[in-house]
Amino acid sequence: MNLIARRAPLAAALAACLLAACQSAGPQSNDDAPARTEVAPTPAEAARQAAEARRQDDEAKALREESESLDRVEVTGARARRSKVEVPQANLSAPAPAMAYAPPPAPPSPPYYSQPANTEKYAERDDNPVQRASEQPVSTFSIDVDTGSYTNVRRMIGDGMRPPADAVRAEEFLNYFDYGHPAAASREVPFRVSTELAPAPWNAKRQLLMVGIKGYEVPKTTLPPANLVFLIDTSGSMNAPDKLPLLKRAFSMLAREMRPQDRISIVVYAGSAGLVLPPTPGDRQGEILAALEQLQAGGSTNGGEGIRLAYAMARQAYVDNGVNRVILATDGDFNVGTVDNNALETLVGDQRKSGIALTTLGFGRGNYNDALAEQLADVGDGNHAYIDSAQEARRVLVEEMGSTLLTIARDVKIQIEFNPAWVAEYRLIGYENRVLAREDFANDKVDAGDIGAGHEVTALYEITPVGSGVERLPALRYGAQDATRTDAAARGSELAHLRLRYKRPGEDDSRLIETPIRASQLQAKASPSLRFAASVAGFADLLRGGSRFDGWGWDQVLATARGARGDDRSGQRSGFVQLVEAARPMIEPDTDAVVSE
Repeated sequence: MNLIARRAPLAAALAACLLAACQSAGPQSNDDAPARTEVAPTPAEAARQAAEARRQDDEAKALREESESLDRVEVTGARARRSKVEVPQANLSAPAPAMAYAPPPAPPSPPYYSQPANTEKYAERDDNPVQRASEQPVSTFSIDVDTGSYTNVRRMIGDGMRPPADAVRAEEFLNYFDYGHPAAASREVPFRVSTELAPAPWNAKRQLLMVGIKGYEVPKTTLPPANLVFLIDTSGSMNAPDKLPLLKRAFSMLAREMRPQDRISIVVYAGSAGLVLPPTPGDRQGEILAALEQLQAGGSTNGGEGIRLAYAMARQAYVDNGVNRVILATDGDFNVGTVDNNALETLVGDQRKSGIALTTLGFGRGNYNDALAEQLADVGDGNHAYIDSAQEARRVLVEEMGSTLLTIARDVKIQIEFNPAWVAEYRLIGYENRVLAREDFANDKVDAGDIGAGHEVTALYEITPVGSGVERLPALRYGAQDATRTDAAARGSELAHLRLRYKRPGEDDSRLIETPIRASQLQAKASPSLRFAASVAGFADLLRGGSRFDGWGWDQVLATARGARGDDRSGQRSGFVQLVEAARPMIEPDTDAVVSE
């Protein structure tokens, strides 16, 4: 049906309406009305009407041609023949359907970020050297409560990748596990120091000294008000399942633990920094969770601007005598804005002095900047953890929330002076980037590590006793001889003397704790906790090349760990055994797979 045919019924209907209207008017019944008279058109008028009729005929012809052209669409192309596609015609007489409102579709999720190459960064370091006690009797270091190295290495091994040596930090392996150190009895002295001395599992002629520190435990219900700023990396590199999605799940767990007196802010950074959620009470969890859920990854990483905005929010909601902390969650890929590490450390250090701490949480693989994440946490009086699973997120942010958030002691330093009459040599296992100069111990201007509520810190020293015959360092030609005397009167009863300095929160002057370590403390056999700690240290050494433990190999490490699992309710020690079994074929490719007992 062409357009003229379709318009005919409409024209007929209009004509009928006009005719009916004329008929309804009827003849004039008013006597005074003038009579109607038919007048013939003039020649000029007749010519005008003829011209109008021709114009209408032309328009009708044009409409007919237009209608015919709408009945077909010709498709052409360089490699296609001409064809006709029938276009169905709409029924103009049918009523138009009602238009229902449909919300615009949600924007599609951006594709996952593809990292072109592995650009992970780890700080280069060497193992602590063996020290001769007669030359260097004093060992000083800052405590460390970080655990990120262990979980990051666990992720690599789970991926079937051999960890680089610099990714392995023995102290963070040790501090991942609970050894049952006794806790402080009151907040007057916020932590308790304990020691254990026993033969080293890898060589009975050596000794292993374990120093344990346990912070005062504070129930979650009595934690002071918390002012937390979630500083979240939303750059394009975070667009992977083990990055932003896992991050949102982790922070959602922490948000559900918040109370009405707590405050949460959310700051994101990519190409630029932005405020997603201003300081919000912890009981408004719906708003907090909705703000987390809407986050998407995209853009480059302007970490410097994000940190500045996060600290501004922390200052705005600052809580006196409370927990004020920025929690930075990132893969560490800083590539826009303030990228100089020294500038970032200065910024974080300045904010630390104003009472705002910084905790860093690492996520993902491929471009993880472990070196920067750990260093910022150290400078910011916080701790660094790596989140490789939802289970690890729960451990760090829910189960250990008090120790993660509430600092009970600041600038904690340990100094041990070894008695050369008893100790020929010693070596501190791990803590290479925490070693302090001897004079820094009593200098309260020198920053050191912090301890959170319930935190546990473990350090191990390998000791070579005088006269053992297993000294690693050759004798000195002109060395002092008196230090090697073996008579009891000359040696006394002290094998070493331990000093510990710390500051209470809000105080500038440190306090001193001293305790002797007596030779009589030597046990015939190490406790299960010390044996398990030794196996953890041995595993870290094997991953770094296996050169420090007198040939202690995989079989011995596994046997020691299996025999020291004890009451492993959390399953962490059994998980460690499985990790060692999984790592062994990567280091020794010809080793047959071992099934955990």
